[in-house]
Amino acid sequence: MPFINVETNLPASKFPEDLLKRLCTTLAAALGKPDDRMNLVVKTDLPMMIAGSCSPCLMMSLSAIGVTDTAEKNKEHSAKIFQFLKGELGLSDDRQTVWIYVSGFKKKRTLRSFFFFCT
Repeated sequence: MPFINVETNLPASKFPEDLLKRLCTTLAAALGKPDDRMNLVVKTDLPMMIAGSCSPCLMMSLSAIGVTDTAEKNKEHSAKIFQFLKGELGLSDDRQTVWIYVSGFKKKRTLRSFFFFCT
């Protein structure tokens, strides 16, 4: 059950319901998860700065068990995310940041987590 949190200085009007659904579908396909298991929160109109600029930008954090466990996989995931956001919102790669939190279970079902940062 992936959890996605998006924070942006873009206005809420840029995130109609159909865009949220397309984002979830894109992320589900990238992660190999069913659409109905996706959880998404979008926070808009925030005062934000990336790389010294308040130009339109977006930060995303993503966590999922079992599909974000290698740097190679996360590079593929982040490339698909960046492509989608560039196409839908017109954000260049340098105006997007994605934090991928890696979660999984070890012996005795102990949850472990760490993160992979993509810009």
